[in-house]
Amino acid sequence: MSTSSSAHGALGWKSSSLFVQSGLNCSGFNVVSVPFKPKSPIRRFSAACSTSSSSSDPLLVKAARGDPVSRPPAWMMRQAGRYMAVYRKLAEKYPSFRERSETTDLIVEISLQPWKAFRPDGVIIFSDILTPLPAFGIPFDIEEVRGPVISSPIRSEEGLKSLHPIDLEKLNFVGESLKILRREVGNHAAVLGFVGAPWTIATYIVEGGTTRTYTTIKSMCHTAPNVLRTLLTHLTQAITDYIVFQVQSGAHCIQIFDSWGGQLPPNMWERWSKPYIEEIVNSVRVKCPETPLVLYINGNGGLLERMKETGVDVIGLDWTVDMADGRKRLGSKIGVQGNVDPAYLFSPLDALTEEIQRVVRGAGPRRHILNLGHGVLVGTPEEAVAHFFEVARSLDFETLFQDKVVGEPNLVV
Repeated sequence: MSTSSSAHGALGWKSSSLFVQSGLNCSGFNVVSVPFKPKSPIRRFSAACSTSSSSSDPLLVKAARGDPVSRPPAWMMRQAGRYMAVYRKLAEKYPSFRERSETTDLIVEISLQPWKAFRPDGVIIFSDILTPLPAFGIPFDIEEVRGPVISSPIRSEEGLKSLHPIDLEKLNFVGESLKILRREVGNHAAVLGFVGAPWTIATYIVEGGTTRTYTTIKSMCHTAPNVLRTLLTHLTQAITDYIVFQVQSGAHCIQIFDSWGGQLPPNMWERWSKPYIEEIVNSVRVKCPETPLVLYINGNGGLLERMKETGVDVIGLDWTVDMADGRKRLGSKIGVQGNVDPAYLFSPLDALTEEIQRVVRGAGPRRHILNLGHGVLVGTPEEAVAHFFEVARSLDFETLFQDKVVGEPNLVV
């Protein structure tokens, strides 16, 4: 998910894959890739935006759409990454984050590592929210200490001249990776793509990298609003095209990370982030009406109702929001995702089991995707991750909600 520390909390850029997984390396590397060799025969796959649902859809897609399911599907943000020994070993051989996240064979291998180990219900592509930037005119590097660096931040009309429509051919490694992942997992799991929301991407472009204060971009809301609006509008179109490209390449579902939207006061988020996310959702709906869209914001407790108004199918809750309260606030006609505290994976397994069950009861028997409330932390025991998915597979809504009416997820045991 993201290479930026800002995009994923205070863990440092190396550990943040925008809750997804990713990495970016300094520019100028030459990649010699070894052909990816799947264990099973490759099946032909022709991708296109689906216009109808199917009974063969993966469990996660069904849950996101609100179809009846027997248990909550489960995956984890930052599912592939440094907590896995197999990933660390591969990273020693390929030390460049950017090489790992921009080389098809490596993307596929890393994305499938947690699938092979834990069999989650969602397999998210190993990538980064900043990956598409060069494709529409914004080069960047990754520095060891500073993380992502944009040497020519855009803060004026002159800076806007560097922008151009997104060139999806420059992102062919993303499309090819998604096609292979779709063939590899079939309908046994959902293949997940992701993007950064316009505001979050703009924070990097304006600030020139990661920041703790966001003072430059926040001041632009008042000192150069037209420049900021033009930038956000350009990003909205580029991100929309990138989402459709990912779906047409094989992604079942797309998660939108407005990681730094939570740094805005609610009224400012309403003005500077929400309209652009709404536009993305509306545009994607035209071309890919059956593709579930998930929206996650770090620190979203004050934004839940506003997030719902964007029109997405699922709202991701971080762990600071009580799941039962979140469900009551959002209602039963929209999906929720989350929201086990990642620190529970360091607790005794019995405590982790109890917390998973509490979260699932709070979410109700419909429209829930079990996840963490943030990305997997570096140092997380792999056995705890395995236990998380084992518990998820053992859950049964009929048992958990035997005294409740299925279809009323706002009722809590």
